[in-house]
Formats: sequence, C-alpha cells, structure tokens
Amino acid sequence: MKKITVIGSLNMDMVIDVDHMPAVGETLLAGHVTLIPGGKGANQAYTAGKLGADVTILGAVGNDTYGDSLCESLKSAGVHTEHLLRLDHVSTGNAIITVNKEGNNSIIVIQGANKLVDCGYIDQKMDIIRESDIVIFQLEIPLETVVYAAKKAKELGKMVILDPAPAQPNLPDELMQCVDLVKPNETELGILLGQPDAKERLSESADRILARGAENALVSLGGSGAYLKGADGSEHRFYTQDVEVVDTTAAGDSFTAAVAVSLAKGADLVSAIEFADKVATIVVTKKGAQSSIPSMQEVEAYIAGLANK
Repeated sequence: MKKITVIGSLNMDMVIDVDHMPAVGETLLAGHVTLIPGGKGANQAYTAGKLGADVTILGAVGNDTYGDSLCESLKSAGVHTEHLLRLDHVSTGNAIITVNKEGNNSIIVIQGANKLVDCGYIDQKMDIIRESDIVIFQLEIPLETVVYAAKKAKELGKMVILDPAPAQPNLPDELMQCVDLVKPNETELGILLGQPDAKERLSESADRILARGAENALVSLGGSGAYLKGADGSEHRFYTQDVEVVDTTAAGDSFTAAVAVSLAKGADLVSAIEFADKVATIVVTKKGAQSSIPSMQEVEAYIAGLANK
C-alpha cells in the first residue's frame, strides 16, 4: 500500500449538546461537555490509520494533558506520531463544538500549537514527505505553511489532496496549482468562490476551481452525496444512503481520508469516492469526531449489508 502523510491540525474537541444553535445574545443551558480527540488533521490521520493505511501525521501539540491524549488516540489507530512537535510554551489546540438535536454542528477553533506549524518545521520533515505517496492538507495551520509544503510535495511528484477547511476566499493560485484533488463541502464551495449559492451551479463552480489549477474538484453535499469534476471535463454524481444523523462532526474529514486510503490501495478516483461515502455515512450515525470513525471491518460489514438489501 502507498504511504500517506497528513499535514495539519490536532485539537481537543469540547462537544456540547444543545437543543438548537444559540442566536445572537441568547444563553443556553447544556447538560455536560464531552472531551473527544479531534482536529481536522488528526481526524484524517486517525481515519486513515483505522482503515489500515500506513499514515504519518505532521503537526504540533502542547506539552500538556490534551497533547498526550491526542497522541495516544492517534497511536491507537496505528498512526505514526513520532514526528509531531511537542511544545512547552503553548497549549494544545481546542475546538468548541455545539451539536443540535438534528446532529448538525457549529465549531469554534482555538488554534494553540497548530499556529506554530511553520515552514522551518516542514524543512526538517522533508524526508517524511519524500517517502510518502499521498499528502493531505487542510487549513487549520498557517496558510503560508500549507502553500510551502504543498509546493514541496508537488515538486517531489506526490499526490496532493486539499480539504479547504475552514474555508477562506481567494486561496493563492500557487497552492491550487499543486493540488490533485480539492474537496470543499457545499458551504466551503461558496466561501472559496465568494458566491453563497455556488452549490446551485455545481458544474460552473467546479470549473472556476479547476481554472485555478487543481486537477479535480470534489464537492461533498452532506446527505445529498457528492459531485466530482475533472480538468478533462468529466463529471460524476454520487448519492448516499439515507440514515438517521446523530452528529456530523468529522464526516468531511473521514470522507477525505477514506478517498486517500482507497487511492493508496490502487482504486480509481470514482471508486475511492464511492468507498469514502460509505465511511462518512457510518460516521454521521455516531457521536463525536474520532470516536465515530469506523474500522475497515465495520465498513465492509456495512457494504455487505447494502448488497443484501
């Protein structure tokens, strides 16, 4: 199997269940807070490891209890964590996540150590990138670092996957030109393009992303599935199974990572996305980030169950 490296964030998620999302000026009472290892980079690495991939994570945590917990969680999934930065002068990143009764979430991220993942650190870890086949990025570490590392990975002939979250408009062309697969969700698509209704014109919106240099644009559409368009003009629409949604946290992260795992095993992109949809569908039926991510055996059992219906 090909090797995967995830370069990104690690956060301790503080998950709070609420009846509804608070409005401006509103105070809500909640029963408790649950601490769950998360962060988009860590979630993607954890997913890849749980699905059996050879995966290394590059990033930073504080030299604190939360950092210890995040590393242990990743190790439990088989992720190589020995190249993470452990920093004494800054705390591990945190995310405050509210989840409503419909399973939808809103997230506030406190970057902490993630903010100190710099280009110098990437230079120190170039051997890890050189030994990898697929490199996955998100945007919870400094954009400058993402651009720098993506350019280095592309120069080395690696497949580069970008999960552009949290989304920001006008990502630099020098980044997009390094990307083999960019995967926004429908909300992020609108932010990237500066058009809130971009999801209503998927083909046109994908063309605008591809014109920036990316090879493939994959838009995840929640319960409506996903849409893929390649630079060659090819299009594919994917539909997902209806399930009872408990919590959408980490659904997008698991989807991105599962695509990479399937590609690492030799699947074509369309088949990889079909597999990733099954993984993400399982994730939304469980609570939490890494705690919701299935093993390969669970995914295979789910796929077998669909075939028997």
